[in-house]
Amino acid sequence: MHPKTRRVFQAVLYEAVAVAFVGPVLGLLFLQPLASAVGLAVCMSLVALAWNYVFNGWFEAWEARQTVRGRSLRRRLAHGVGFEGGLVIMLVPIMAWWMNTTLWVALIADLGILGFFFVYAVAFTWTFDRIFGLPQSASPVAAVPQVAPPP
Repeated sequence: MHPKTRRVFQAVLYEAVAVAFVGPVLGLLFLQPLASAVGLAVCMSLVALAWNYVFNGWFEAWEARQTVRGRSLRRRLAHGVGFEGGLVIMLVPIMAWWMNTTLWVALIADLGILGFFFVYAVAFTWTFDRIFGLPQSASPVAAVPQVAPPP
C-alpha cells in the first residue's frame, strides 16, 4: 500500500472506531446529552485525524532514517507518547470550551481519555500492522547482493 494511502486509511479507520466508542462513553461519564457528546467526539476525531496524518508522516520520516528496522515495543510506545502528547495539547482547550469548564477540569477529563487512547493507539497500530503489513519505513531492507569489483 502506498505510504500516503496507508496513512489516510489507517487514520480514518482508527477514528471511526474511536468515535463509535468514545461518543457514548463521554455522554455517560460527563452527563452530556448523547448528541452533544458524539458531537464532541466527532470534533476531537477531526482534530485527531489531521494530527494522525501529520504525526505519522513525521514519525515514518524519522523511522526511515533509523538503522534498526521494524517496530519494537519501545518504538511503538514512543509513537504512542508522541501522538497522544500532541493530541492533549490540542484537545484540552476544545474540551474546556465544549464542556464549558476550566482548562484544568478538561485536562483531568482528557487524561482519563488519554489512558484509554494510549492503550488503544498501541493496540490498534499493532493490529493494523499485523493485518496490512508494516509500512515501507519499518520494513526490513532487502539484502542487496554484493558484487565483487572487477579484477
